[in-house]
Amino acid sequence: MTRAVVIGNGEIKNYGYIKSRIQSDDFIICADGGCNHARNMNIVPDILLGDFDSAEDFAEIENRIEYSARKDYTDGELAVAYAVEHGYDDILLLGMTGDRLDHTLTDILLLMKCKNGVLLDDNNEIYLLRGSLEINGKKGQTLSIIPINGDAAGLSSKGLEYPLYNETLYFGAGRGVSNVMTEDTCEITIKSGMALVIKVEKI
Repeated sequence: MTRAVVIGNGEIKNYGYIKSRIQSDDFIICADGGCNHARNMNIVPDILLGDFDSAEDFAEIENRIEYSARKDYTDGELAVAYAVEHGYDDILLLGMTGDRLDHTLTDILLLMKCKNGVLLDDNNEIYLLRGSLEINGKKGQTLSIIPINGDAAGLSSKGLEYPLYNETLYFGAGRGVSNVMTEDTCEITIKSGMALVIKVEKI
């Protein structure tokens, strides 16, 4: 199955860079105002959903699902749920960060609902580490490992300047911040717990 791309109403500054990460066969899901970003990239989404309080000029989008503004889920959460329910394992999240820290944190945690998810913005790629990850990048890029939902135990890595050997990163501590890739690819494994892996795109 192709990949699903969820475009939210967060901040996107470099449309050229963001559009370059979208593939021609991706299934595009816009969460409400995400359709404004899609229009700026000359992309017509496959489906638009949300309460439509921030979407503009979306009449050309035939496939739409409208929700009440009084709901228990964010538009981004509904978009990810749609992708998961329709069998998409690989999900790319775009336009999900910005100056609304409450939405940013909530949207980052949507990675927990994805089997293989990545959240991308102008400056970062964010993954959820459960089991193992192989990260492609560039030698010299900054990469941080941040435990969530408790301690991250049994961490090991290859291709990082400060390697981990079956070690524990403790929840709320900053030891895993600002590591550096020593190769164009690094591998990280974890035995228990979860962690966000954040690769900084601008060196």
